[in-house]
Amino acid sequence: MAVEGREGSLGGSPARGKKSGAKKGGWELEQVAAEGPPPPSPRGSRLALLRKTPEKNAEILSSQYGLHLFLAGLLLMFAWAVHAKGFSQSAVLSYLITLMLLQILWMAWYICRRYAHKRLIQDKDTHAGARWLKCAITLFAAITLIMDSFKIGYFVGYSDCLSVTEGIFPATHAVHTLLQVYFLWSHAKDIIQSFKMLERFGVIHSVFTNLLLWTNGVLTESKHQLNEHKERLITLGFGNITLELDDHEPQCNCTTTVLCSIFSQGIYYLYPFNIEYHIMASTMLYVLWKNIGRKVEHLQQHKITFKFQGKTLGAILGLIVFTTTIAIVVVYLFQIGRSKIKSEIALIMFYLYSIAVLTMMCAAGIVALLIYRLEEKSLDVSKNPARKLDADLLVGAASGSWLLSWGSILAIICADSHPAYTWYNLPFSILVIFEKYIQNLFIIESIHREHEKVNDDIKTIRILTVSNGNTLSPAPSYKEIYNGIDGIQNGESPYMFNGNNILPESSGSDALDEDKSQGNTPVTPSTSDFSLYSKNSSVNNKRNILKNIAAFLFLCNLSLWIPPAFGCRPEYDNGLEEMVFGFEPWITVVNLAMPFSIFYRMHSAASLFEVICKT
Repeated sequence: MAVEGREGSLGGSPARGKKSGAKKGGWELEQVAAEGPPPPSPRGSRLALLRKTPEKNAEILSSQYGLHLFLAGLLLMFAWAVHAKGFSQSAVLSYLITLMLLQILWMAWYICRRYAHKRLIQDKDTHAGARWLKCAITLFAAITLIMDSFKIGYFVGYSDCLSVTEGIFPATHAVHTLLQVYFLWSHAKDIIQSFKMLERFGVIHSVFTNLLLWTNGVLTESKHQLNEHKERLITLGFGNITLELDDHEPQCNCTTTVLCSIFSQGIYYLYPFNIEYHIMASTMLYVLWKNIGRKVEHLQQHKITFKFQGKTLGAILGLIVFTTTIAIVVVYLFQIGRSKIKSEIALIMFYLYSIAVLTMMCAAGIVALLIYRLEEKSLDVSKNPARKLDADLLVGAASGSWLLSWGSILAIICADSHPAYTWYNLPFSILVIFEKYIQNLFIIESIHREHEKVNDDIKTIRILTVSNGNTLSPAPSYKEIYNGIDGIQNGESPYMFNGNNILPESSGSDALDEDKSQGNTPVTPSTSDFSLYSKNSSVNNKRNILKNIAAFLFLCNLSLWIPPAFGCRPEYDNGLEEMVFGFEPWITVVNLAMPFSIFYRMHSAASLFEVICKT
């Protein structure tokens, strides 16, 4: 009893102390809230700055290292392109082989080190290296391997008069492609937190190696297109164009003439896939480089899956555009350069078709932007290197086609004579500018929108309506009957409406007794029930429209990637711009801008596919 009394007396004293302490603590909290958080100590901020300085220096040093690699490679390729004395293709290939071998060694070391520490918990960037993006890069890599095998076969046929580097390059490139695809599949999401100085140099070396391989592919393919362009201009009657071919045949006979012809022609049809492979690989590696040392907030990731449901109309229209584009390209390539009349007919056909497609794309983009304007939905502004890179690439790559379009518009205005196809070129060039502008707005806003939480299968909500005064009676709502789902059976918490507020239904025996007592009370659907249904119906209708627009634009961008990638380039063939600006200046502009225009279509298609999955 004495012990109990002591405990009782001791128990009373802390209670009084607790009450006074709470009051004092509350005053202290109010005072702290009024004064604001205490300023960080100078020593703490100095230590934080010292920790960040080496990381920032490593980022700057590695980026400068990559730029030096890139500039040296560009200079070598430029010297080879203009036939500078002492520079040959062997020098360019030797440089690229060296870069690829260094990247192969670094990737092998990185893969082995990560495998040795596979039991450690590693941070991942869930937004980087999406599965569909890896599948796309794998497809392009597979076609690139076929191109490498063609190059090896071509080298074997002309081995007597070709440099050894022309045989080593495709073999090294094949090994580089296989290992890099495996590396991207396994480690594209990694956030590197150890050996950060070495890893920054290794990743940035890989980024610029792929950019140089992309540049080499663009240059080789452009030289081949230029040869065909010169021949077409002669056919169109531009006699002031001198026919000097850059793409000389080897100075010896092929051991298997038929195979050598197949290999030489097939290589140039596969170059567009090789070009896309390297630019996609460089973007994924760049995101990996930006993620080095990054602190990631562990937020819930929304699983993004592709569903065909709700996209039927957009997919059908897009497939019609896709198949029609292939037919237009085939007719164009067969007609252009045959005669002057056939060439002009091919140009007019191409311009009319492109005007129709671009007009539909502009209209679809405007409708999608209007839907976004009517919605009151917040944007996701969190730090995301992959998303920021997507937006920057869209605007940067669009600049290439904008440059060509403005060149065509100025040429039409300043030209002394205007052939018939000129007046179709003018609306085509204007529409290219507007279509990319509208599409960029739509894509960038779509990828910055919060993830949609409303599903096609609406979650079951149990409605409790008011009857007989303030008494609540449970009744299944129309949504339970419509969906055939019982929220309680699915383990979900039932809800009730109290006025305009949705409150959790009370649980326990009291609630069950109340349910039984009010089980026979007649109920009627409330007005809030129908308003919620109409709101969800409106949201689903908007989502379906956006899905169809995204699917249509996705297939249209794939369609518009085909013509320039496979040699259907009216900027080359109409000859008007060359008459105004001069042959060499305009060809230089086209060769610089066209690769970005081609890349824009593929990158837009990739971004729109992500929009489809998220919508």
